[in-house]
Amino acid sequence: MLQGILWDNDGVLVDTEQLFYEANRELFLPLGLELSERHFFDWYLADNCGAWHLLRPALTEAQIEAERTGRNLRYAARLASEHIPAIDGVAEVLASLSPRLRMGVVTSSNRDHFEIIHGRLDLVRHFEFVLTHESYTHSKPSPEPYLLGLERLGLRAADALVVEDSPRGLQAASAAGIRCIILRNALTRSHDFPGAYRVVDTMPQLLAEIELLMAEG
Repeated sequence: MLQGILWDNDGVLVDTEQLFYEANRELFLPLGLELSERHFFDWYLADNCGAWHLLRPALTEAQIEAERTGRNLRYAARLASEHIPAIDGVAEVLASLSPRLRMGVVTSSNRDHFEIIHGRLDLVRHFEFVLTHESYTHSKPSPEPYLLGLERLGLRAADALVVEDSPRGLQAASAAGIRCIILRNALTRSHDFPGAYRVVDTMPQLLAEIELLMAEG
């Protein structure tokens, strides 16, 4: 019986995937490296390796970490200076579901990035908790973030659902034994997401699938 939902953030609650791609692309351009959308999908959304391997062995690990820190600071500045929209229809979906289901956020975002984005939105009130990159040791595609989310909800995997937008998020949910509905976006529209419970392209479609699961319960 469906009792709770664990939501990813970037690409599911807020429209930030393209902005994060651009932040990484801008990091590598001065170094003579072109990060394509396909590279971003493969190295950031399907895997969790990033494109840092392109900098080895030209840069030391300390230099790469400095580049990563700089990227995070520039990304935070862009988040603070630009309008970051919620995914179309998500506010209505959350308002419909939050009185009936327990919900939390499980994201790979840094805490400061998450707070910058949501400081200007009204979505967090629908959730019992938010787990960010700092909340766990191993990021998605490890199941650890979603297992921790289940623990916080106090639910069995069979009674929960994950909403994701990336292959590595799907892999993390599947490894934790939780059904996963994929909400595709512009960067993931052409991917089939084998193993997903359902794949949808809009919030109304997502809500319809969740309503069906609740009715089955």
